[in-house]
Amino acid sequence: MQGRTRLFACAMRLFLRCFRLGRRHGRSKLLKRAGELWSYGKLCAKSLFYNSLTNSDVIIDSLFEPIYWLVDHVTRWFGVAFVCLVIVLTSSIVLIVYICLLPLILDTYSPAWIIWHVCYGHWNLLMIVFHYYKAARTSPGYPPQMKTDTPSVSICKKCIAPKPPRTHHCSICNRCILKMDHHCPWLNNCVGHFNHRYFFSFCLFMTMGCLYCSISSRDMFIDAYNAVETYYQTPPPPFTFKERVFHKCIIYLWVLCSSVALALGGLTLWHAILISRGETSIERHINHKEKHRLQKGKVFQNIFHYGRMNNWKVFFGVETKSHWLTRVLLPSAHPPYGDGLTWTHSPTATRRTLLAV
Repeated sequence: MQGRTRLFACAMRLFLRCFRLGRRHGRSKLLKRAGELWSYGKLCAKSLFYNSLTNSDVIIDSLFEPIYWLVDHVTRWFGVAFVCLVIVLTSSIVLIVYICLLPLILDTYSPAWIIWHVCYGHWNLLMIVFHYYKAARTSPGYPPQMKTDTPSVSICKKCIAPKPPRTHHCSICNRCILKMDHHCPWLNNCVGHFNHRYFFSFCLFMTMGCLYCSISSRDMFIDAYNAVETYYQTPPPPFTFKERVFHKCIIYLWVLCSSVALALGGLTLWHAILISRGETSIERHINHKEKHRLQKGKVFQNIFHYGRMNNWKVFFGVETKSHWLTRVLLPSAHPPYGDGLTWTHSPTATRRTLLAV
């Protein structure tokens, strides 16, 4: 009996020892499996979100991607509203000038000044309307969709199509744009190769028109502002309803024109600097990064920079001296230089062939 008990105890002891070894072996196997899964997950994450070209700019762009998406869609849907706002504000200023300023000019100024104001004002208004319409309605230019022999410098990641030089993808228009500068919500259109001149001319003449209105109505604005300051005195001044409306219209005109002249003047000056350098807004950013990258031992050179004066001649399409009048100072719908697909990289060749003025 004791022998059987001792044999049973030995068997139970051996069973428990095997059970403990099995538990230890299973636990280590589970931990090893969990470690393998963690390493695999880290490898997958790195393969999806990391490469040798990753830097702070890529990380910031990735973080701001939802904001870019929201801005693109808001700009796309509100483009028509922005265009209507430009038309309404410009029309209101023109009406105030015709109703309030022009009668005073005709009554108080000399005949020579009257002729100057009438001629300059209407010429400036004509240039603003013409260039805004052409900038908004002219296609900026798109690369061909069919397979051609046109040289390309890269492949668009969005369109999956070849991109000619100076071509960039617009996320709002969802198309590649030839010589893209930027997407302008106030035009509801991209600014590219075929309407860049119209856009800049509109900005220039709108700034000139706002400055003209601000300077011409400065004295009237001071009188109107002083008059409005007396509205709440006791007893109130004996201004009629028509006079009160006149005062507020003059203040509205001066404040709006001065604000637009300041903001749009800065934008026009910035684009004038870019044109003088032979760059677009996008190329300015790209060239700046390339200059920073090639600081050590190499010099960056913009192959589209033909010299300041020649850049302006190429931009405005000036080929003869008379074109400064007919193509710059008067409304002109002439096409820009080139087709936007190929570019002359030699400045000397451009000076000899196109721009011998």
